[in-house]
Amino acid sequence: MSCNVQVFTDGSADDKRRGGWAALLRYGGHEKLISGAEANTTNNRMELTAAVMALRALKKPCRVDLYTDSQYLKKAFTDGWLEKWQKNGWKTAAKKPVKNKDLWLALLEETRRHQVNWHWTRGHAGHRENELVDKEAQQRRRSLPPG
Repeated sequence: MSCNVQVFTDGSADDKRRGGWAALLRYGGHEKLISGAEANTTNNRMELTAAVMALRALKKPCRVDLYTDSQYLKKAFTDGWLEKWQKNGWKTAAKKPVKNKDLWLALLEETRRHQVNWHWTRGHAGHRENELVDKEAQQRRRSLPPG
């Protein structure tokens, strides 16, 4: 893998189920901000969507340091949750269906293509890149008409 990329992601949803996501991709001295919005969604779906879209935006397999303020996203990969869910037929420890399976499958596909190192950063704590993607995700969310 010849490229090393830093990715910063965030998702946002409100009580009207309007959501936005954003990702900042950094390669060498270049930065690219991507984002989107969806109606009828959740914050967790937007967190996962930001990661999926960021990884899909990479044109070739890369080493990726992905920074998220979502413990849900990070721990699914770093704490073995995904392996357990798959082993249990996509059921949680409580025997309930895993939420957002479609996005988890998309993330698994992308992590087979890239070498991803997962990092957690505290949200709303002055981390420049996290603040930038948070602001963009919220702006995209607010661009949707009220539900």
